[in-house]
Amino acid sequence: MNAQFKKGVLELCVLVLTANRDRYGYELVASISEKFHISEGSVYPLLRRLTQEGMFTTYLAESQEGPPRKYYQLTERGRMYMNDLILEWHVFSRGVNRIIEEGLGYDEA
Repeated sequence: MNAQFKKGVLELCVLVLTANRDRYGYELVASISEKFHISEGSVYPLLRRLTQEGMFTTYLAESQEGPPRKYYQLTERGRMYMNDLILEWHVFSRGVNRIIEEGLGYDEA
C-alpha cells in the first residue's frame, strides 16, 4: 500500500482505536497491522506528539508478560479532535470515491 496513504490515515486510526478503551503502543501497532502493514517505528513518534498536544494522557500498568506497559488514554480534547477528523475523513473519502467513479465512467450506467 502506498506509504503516503498510510501516513495520512495513521493518526485517525490511532485515535479511533483508543476511543473505547486504553491501549498500549504495541497493541496499536498490532491492531493496525491486521488491516495494513505499518512499521512499529511509525506509531511511537505519533503517540508522543499526540500526547504532547494533549490528545492523550498516559499511565503505566503491570504486564503479565514483562515490564509495565505505557497505556494511552484519549482525553476529551483528543475525542473532539478525533470526531473532527472522522468528519473530514468522510467528506474526503466520499469526494475521492466520486472522482474515481466519474473518472472511470461508473456513474454513466
